[in-house]
Formats: sequence, C-alpha cells, structure tokens
Amino acid sequence: MSIDTARLADWMDAQGLPGKGDPIEARFLSGGTQNEIYRISRGEHVCAIRIPPPEAPAERDSGILREWRIIEALEGTDVPHTAAVAACTDASVLGRTFYLMGFVDGWSPMDHRGVWPEPFDSDHTLRAGLGYQLAEGIALLSRVDWKAKGLHDLGHPDGYHERQVARWLSFYDRIDGARTLDGMDVATEWLRTHRPLDYIPGLMHGDYQFANVMFQHGGPARLAALVDWEMGTVGDPKLDLGWMLQGWPEDTSDPAVADKGYANMQYMPSREQILAHYAEVSGRQVDDIDYYLILAKWKLAIVLERGFQRAKGDVKLESFGPVVVDTMRSAAELAESTKYAR
Repeated sequence: MSIDTARLADWMDAQGLPGKGDPIEARFLSGGTQNEIYRISRGEHVCAIRIPPPEAPAERDSGILREWRIIEALEGTDVPHTAAVAACTDASVLGRTFYLMGFVDGWSPMDHRGVWPEPFDSDHTLRAGLGYQLAEGIALLSRVDWKAKGLHDLGHPDGYHERQVARWLSFYDRIDGARTLDGMDVATEWLRTHRPLDYIPGLMHGDYQFANVMFQHGGPARLAALVDWEMGTVGDPKLDLGWMLQGWPEDTSDPAVADKGYANMQYMPSREQILAHYAEVSGRQVDDIDYYLILAKWKLAIVLERGFQRAKGDVKLESFGPVVVDTMRSAAELAESTKYAR
C-alpha cells in the first residue's frame, strides 16, 4: 500500500504533533501481509508508522492497538523500546488502524544475515555482548510492573501453563495434512505432567529472538529496541527465555555454527552464561529452564508444521519440513533426559 501523506498530515496536525505545515515523506521500510512499516519524515522530525495493509485480516486492527498498548506501557521503564507517539483508530484517515512510534537509529540482525556488522564481525569479544544484551532485553521486560501499567487485561496469566498443551494441540489438530511427528507423544505427555518450579506472571514478547531486536550502531553491544510486539502478552516471561535458547548452540566455539540460521552464533556466550546473566538481571531463578526449552521446542515444531503444510511451492516454508522433525525430536530427547523434577 502507499501512505496518503496529505490525510496523515491533517491527522498529525489535529493531534498537535510536530512539523505542522511541513510536507511529509513516507518511505517503505519493511513488512508483509500482516503489517507494514514506513519511515515518516516531516521537516526535522522523524518517526515510523506501523499499519496493516488493506488485505490484512480485520483482526489486525485490534492487534495493532494491542501492540500500541505495550509500547505505550514501556514508556518510563528501562526496557529498550520505540517511543510511543500516537495511535489512530479512525479508518477514514488511512483505511486501517495504525500507530506512530519513534524511529530507531540502529541496525537489525535481519539486515546482516550471517555476517555481523563491524566491530562485531572481527572482534569476537564484542560479539559476545550481543548475546548478553539479547538476554538482558527480556530480563528487563520481565521486571515491568504490568498491573501498574494498566495491562491487567492484556492476557490471561491465571492457569497459563495449564492451558498450553490443550491450546497448541488444538492448533495442531487444525493443520490440514499435519504429519505424525516422532517424539510428539513423549514431549506432550511430559509437559502434561510437569509444571515450572515457580510461576511469576509478567509481560512477555512472545517471539523473542535476534530477528526482533535492534542494536545501536558501534561497539560495545547495546540494545536499541525490542520490536514487533504481535505476540506480546501477559504470561510467563521465562518462555521468552526458552524461545530464545531453544536453538542456541551447545558449543558456540564450533566453526560449524557460523553457517546455521540467519545469525552467526559463533563466539556467543554459552547457554549457561546466558542463563546466569538473565537470572542476575531479572531476579528470577532458572533451575527449571528445561521445562521452558521443551515447551518452546514442542510449540515451535507445531507452529512450523503449519507453515510447512501451507508451503505450496514456497521454498522458505518447504524448508521447515526437516526442521519440524528435528525440533520435535529434540523436545522429546530433552524430556527423556532432563533431571528436572517438579
């Protein structure tokens, strides 16, 4: 879609936003079928707009407002985030609900697939800081007082873990052509009979990984913002940690890990080092991390199976096929070998 800059300018003026009288320039940054992001510049003022394209499902409008509530709630916290500028639910302005957020002058790992920008490519000691910062982002997020920020109705934290197996099995059962996955029965039964050692509800991202953060330019590594809050909710923040670590290499010194995935994980901190840093910053114990790793692997395999079954010639989605099998088998193997006991 294209942004009607004249209508946007009128709306921004009505909101009392800076730049009145100056023309607006909108430049597409990223996006797909669910959301699009444009850089909005008006005189000396720069921000970004997040808006669903016209063909996106109607529920994306409420999803946009959900994201807006989260970034607005992060104002005044120590969580790196985009500034909340303004939100609009009037479809007569641009056709869809949208919000304006602060423009982040930083870089995304998705823009540097497999090769870190300098100084992180050549200085391996600085590269380790990227991993620590990634963990620190969700550690800080877990400390946000979500009730004080008015997010008491954002999710359903009561019974969160009791619902996980039933919810995602229902999701799996609705996948047309879903395969019988080796190890799924083992992992499912284990999850049914185990729960975390403690559960302290908190704000969580829902899809936390290098793809959904931005870093400040230059070294040392410093998070600029956590981004893409489509899956944000109030639940168990340690599932963000499990999601982040479920594919973390066992040996980050192994040269072979450099070519796996979109992020070069060689010289990253070990899983144990990441866990220690998260525990120190968040104040949460991580002795039950295996529960979250098993849940994350099990859930990821189910989610990717739907993508694989919808591939229809899409090379990226077809590549999920063996990943699903390996991930579910890994969940089962961990369930059978873990020393975790509730």
